[in-house]
Amino acid sequence: MTAEKKNRNVFFLILVAALGYFVDIYDLLLFLIIKNKSLTALGVPADKITETGLNLMNWQMAGLLIGGIFWGILGDKKGRLSVLFGSILLYSTANIANGFVSSIPMYAALRFIAGLGLAGELGAGITLVSESMSKEKRGYGTMLVAAIGLSGAVAAYMVGDHFEWRTAFFVGGALGIVLLLLRIGVFESGMFEIMAKKEVPKGNFLMLFSSRKRFFKYLNCILIAVPLWFVVGILIGIAPDFGKALNAREILDNGKGVMFAYIGISLGDFLTGALSQVFKTRKKIVFIFLTLTFCAILFYLLNTGWTATGFYILCVLFGVFTGYWVVFVTIAAEQFGTNLRATVTTSAPNMVRGSLILVSILFQWLRSHMGIINAALCLAVLTVGLAYIALYNLDETYGRDLNFIEE
Repeated sequence: MTAEKKNRNVFFLILVAALGYFVDIYDLLLFLIIKNKSLTALGVPADKITETGLNLMNWQMAGLLIGGIFWGILGDKKGRLSVLFGSILLYSTANIANGFVSSIPMYAALRFIAGLGLAGELGAGITLVSESMSKEKRGYGTMLVAAIGLSGAVAAYMVGDHFEWRTAFFVGGALGIVLLLLRIGVFESGMFEIMAKKEVPKGNFLMLFSSRKRFFKYLNCILIAVPLWFVVGILIGIAPDFGKALNAREILDNGKGVMFAYIGISLGDFLTGALSQVFKTRKKIVFIFLTLTFCAILFYLLNTGWTATGFYILCVLFGVFTGYWVVFVTIAAEQFGTNLRATVTTSAPNMVRGSLILVSILFQWLRSHMGIINAALCLAVLTVGLAYIALYNLDETYGRDLNFIEE
């Protein structure tokens, strides 16, 4: 294969992975943005909307957890491309079906199915890009996938704000179906094709638990990113409730907050991805941005009288500081061998997303005992503290050769 053709293949691969993640994030965040509107239309009482919304979000996160394991195993057994396009097809179909919901149980079932589909795209895309680019440049490739993809949150807000909520789901489904037409010109990872011919265990999820070292490495990969979803799912996701507790002068719109946060995350992904390449380190960049995240959380929870504008500016900063997501996913891909790489890279981000189930349950319990602000402060210390410990225990992976096997 000529260098020109290889570069063209890599370009198409990054494009498809990025657009796939764009639609992925569109659907994932769309529910957060339009949940109040949709639940009101379905007849949920105003005093039950927050609780019902969190329960539905937990169903979606459960789908992500199960799907992350399923698609990850499939990616190591059958190939990265089968996961990339299979997941896009499933979540696009589920998106369209979400536009026809008529009851809360039906809504919950479809959010679960959508979660199953959403679980596969990012891990497959990052694995393909990581294995198809040189060890010196792959950080730029994963940076572009995440940064472009995360702008799907902006599209979700724009569509969710200007269109009827059912239409917003239809748009997401249509985008995914159109994306499948771009699959021409995308090729399987060469590392996977070589590994597939070898007699080694492929996609064996239990291997992550059969070795103490492997298990803690996998757990640490997950823990470093849990604060991101605490910020998005709790601090911004139920912003109106925090606004009341903090005596905000105006209503804090969680939908706008999510949009501004993901604008920041897109910027943060470019910034952290570039800095990790320039300074040739993943861990130090994550440490710096994790610290900034904690400072921003304290600033949010220890101040009162928020205005809507001030809150939205903070959401952008929240996004920039938690924008180490791309570096986190790259670290996960670089920690494990080719026969487990898709399993880890696909399941780890979804374990992080799924951690919101435990975080939200713990948050609701703490809230009932100590109030919303103290509950959030406790969870901030817990999630960020565990992330620091996990980061310390992980190996630096910048420039690591990925052509190796887990025995």
